[in-house]
Amino acid sequence: MASGCVFNNYIDRGIDKKMSRTKKRAIAAGDITAKQAIVFGTVLGLLGTVILIKFTNPLTTVAGLAGFFFYVVVYGFFKRRSKYGTLIGTISGAVPPLAGYTAATNSLDGGALLLFLILVAWQMPHFYAIAMRRFEDYKAARLPVWPVENGMKSTKIQILFFIVCFIVLCILLSLIGYTGIVFALVMAGAGIYWLGMGIRGFKVENDKLWAKKMFVFSLLVLLTLSVMLSVGGRLV
Repeated sequence: MASGCVFNNYIDRGIDKKMSRTKKRAIAAGDITAKQAIVFGTVLGLLGTVILIKFTNPLTTVAGLAGFFFYVVVYGFFKRRSKYGTLIGTISGAVPPLAGYTAATNSLDGGALLLFLILVAWQMPHFYAIAMRRFEDYKAARLPVWPVENGMKSTKIQILFFIVCFIVLCILLSLIGYTGIVFALVMAGAGIYWLGMGIRGFKVENDKLWAKKMFVFSLLVLLTLSVMLSVGGRLV
């Protein structure tokens, strides 16, 4: 993860200089050189791979390397060329929890797939909210994110769709038997409240303020998901 972040910052150094949200990143700001970043990222990547090989299993190692590849190479390519770049980026974003699952179970089963899809669904409203709030940044950097390409209303519809997917997937995790009824009730409640916030977004006058609230609440949803998976996942 750390290595992927460094290489992503290296690749995006030109774009980062054009965006107020990212212009203070170390490479874009000139705090470290591009060469130093490459060396640092390479060392981190090698260390991370060795740690996965030694302390986990081959499945987790493959998952980690696949996540790195999708983030640095695949997402790095599509974020500049397609409005679907955000969706492609969620693949690498959902890999760390998947790797945690495979490290504990050494298997890819229905629970692993649902966990992966839940994180994909969660990321879309989260990152669309950022794109709405930082609309001018993305436009200045000429990145084809959904709000820039399709407008705010279309983005709000997309947000609602993925929140519904998030709710359904969380409930499925319980229906199939990986988590208990308490998990389903709590996550459904959080998801429905999140959905209500999304619906109210069609009536607001300040899209950026609404997007900020959606972003903050998405973090609370993720925290709730993490806690429920940790301590309440098996509660009946």
